[in-house]
Amino acid sequence: MSFIINKQLNADAQEGSAGETGETAAKTNVPGEMMETTETAPTAEVAVESTPVVDIEIKAPVSETVVTAHDDFDWSVDKRNVTSYTSEEKEKYDVVYDNTFKQINDGEMIMATIESLTKTDAVVNIGFKSDGLISLNEFRDIPGGVKVGDVLEVMVVEKEDREGNLHLSRKSARTTRAWERIVDVHKTGEIVTGLVTSKTKGGLIVDVFGMETFLPGSQIDVKPVTDYDQFVGKTMEFKVVKINEAIKNAVVSHKALIESDIEAQRAEIMGKLEKGQVLEGTIKNITDFGAFLDLGGLDGLLYITDISWGRINHPTEVLKMDQKLNVVVLDFDDDKKRISLGLKQLTPHPWDTLTESLKEGEIVKGKVVNIEDYGAFLEIMPGVEGLVHVSEITWANTPINAKEFFKLNDEYEAKVVTLDKDTRKMSLSIKQMTEDPWSTIETSFPEGSKHMGVVKNITPYGVFVELTTGIGGMIHISDLSWLKRFNNPNEYTKVGNEIEVIIMNIDKEGRKLQLGHKQIEEDPWNSLESTFPVGSEHEGTVVKKDDKGAIVQLPYGLEGFAPARHLAKEDGKSVGIDEIAKFMVIEFDRNDKRIVLSHARLWEQVIEEEKQAVIKEKKAEFEVTKKAVKNLQSKVEKSTLGDIGALADLKAKMDSDAGAAAEAASDEPKSE
Repeated sequence: MSFIINKQLNADAQEGSAGETGETAAKTNVPGEMMETTETAPTAEVAVESTPVVDIEIKAPVSETVVTAHDDFDWSVDKRNVTSYTSEEKEKYDVVYDNTFKQINDGEMIMATIESLTKTDAVVNIGFKSDGLISLNEFRDIPGGVKVGDVLEVMVVEKEDREGNLHLSRKSARTTRAWERIVDVHKTGEIVTGLVTSKTKGGLIVDVFGMETFLPGSQIDVKPVTDYDQFVGKTMEFKVVKINEAIKNAVVSHKALIESDIEAQRAEIMGKLEKGQVLEGTIKNITDFGAFLDLGGLDGLLYITDISWGRINHPTEVLKMDQKLNVVVLDFDDDKKRISLGLKQLTPHPWDTLTESLKEGEIVKGKVVNIEDYGAFLEIMPGVEGLVHVSEITWANTPINAKEFFKLNDEYEAKVVTLDKDTRKMSLSIKQMTEDPWSTIETSFPEGSKHMGVVKNITPYGVFVELTTGIGGMIHISDLSWLKRFNNPNEYTKVGNEIEVIIMNIDKEGRKLQLGHKQIEEDPWNSLESTFPVGSEHEGTVVKKDDKGAIVQLPYGLEGFAPARHLAKEDGKSVGIDEIAKFMVIEFDRNDKRIVLSHARLWEQVIEEEKQAVIKEKKAEFEVTKKAVKNLQSKVEKSTLGDIGALADLKAKMDSDAGAAAEAASDEPKSE
């Protein structure tokens, strides 16, 4: 700037010397001499006053020629030959001079020239009073790096920072321009190209126009993506789907481009779809209920029941991922863009290809593919099934649970009972594979015969016992034991246990057997009456107790009942459960097979016996006194006054003894 100022001063001096009249002209330098300049002059713009004469100090010539900024000065002009400018020329030069000064503002975008490079920074000239420095890190995106003379756009961050330096930034300029372009393409929907630079939580970072944008993992592809690393370093096309003006953040999507292409393909395919049309598809996903196929931009659902004529538990039994196969269009919905596909429909129905040899009465072999409460389905061949009803499992009338009898994938032989090819139904029988055992039941299991059986089922009223395959009967709860009463048969036996039974009755038409268990032995109650007579005492154990009384276990496996009030002890307490005590039989009913016991009667009887002994003794004494009185009366013929007094005393004593005996008799407890 000092060079410009000095040059202007010389020009003004020349102009002043040309117009000078009567005044001393300005002195000029001779060739070879140079003007002394002050290098420390301020760099700010200097306003030069229009003085008529400018004195310029002339230094002595130096012996050494130095190239200075004044070499282009016209040294031929001196006070003897003064050059003058017209007003038009002066205005022109003023404009040229003013244009050398550039006004800039913070945040302004401006073109800059790289003047020089250091190890860490680039010196940038924007035509301002001073140059700026920009870190070389901000030019890393330029292939080959930045070079001297390159012209780039930068942003004025600060015209003058704390240290008085010009603060410029190419990164800020690049980010600002990138954001402006991103906003534009978001409005127009234009497709942009970006470089995937790194992976972050939930997605990828993409460089678009030099600005970092976010690509969510869900927006990478229409298919789920688990490996994000495979996209790092790739250049891809994107669509700006969301921007945030406040924080200058943008979200891009590659999936949106794929979906738009798929939508176009989908519309084309949907326009050509027809029911019954066969298409080729690729399995893209398998679920429990079926498989989704990619039909070339359009997805279709192959439901599990349309995969095979036979039953399958899961589509993976037949299909696998990325498998290509032909399918038929069963139905489609233009509005919902849904297509139902079928695979089994490409082959004939197995019922239509059944051989003529399959007919009623034939023996077939099948695999259990489904089990219901009412029976099981056997698959004779893929797509051809028959039902084995629970009534066709066994000849016995014993209730059978099909889910306990059958297991999936087990194989059975069965006889075809009914066959209807029109309705595609078949009923099978397992029990008819053997002869009906009830046809010879009288000879195999006559009444009164004893057999061993297996407990198959227990109900509150009885036990179902299987004697052989297809033959079984029930033991009523009352026929389990002579001596014990059960609330439920499971107190006596369990399912799977063996039990000995006797055939009591045969109902051939109803296919029922009445069985007994206690009847194997004689009724012990016939002999128990002499063992447990009323009044006999026995030791027993209380095994069960409630408010009404207690069940007492007696010898020989017999049980008796003791009412609650008959459990009282002499000390006022009651006989407890599991306690062993003596009991008296107070009732024995052979018909009802009932024994009533009492513990209280034992100690009450002892007290009663003691009272009776006292009464008996007093009665005996009374009888002796009475007899003595009678003897005395029979001997005395004539009473004297003294005899009368003795008789009165004797009579009073007799009355007293009689009163005591009556009182003792009134205290005697009544018998039960």
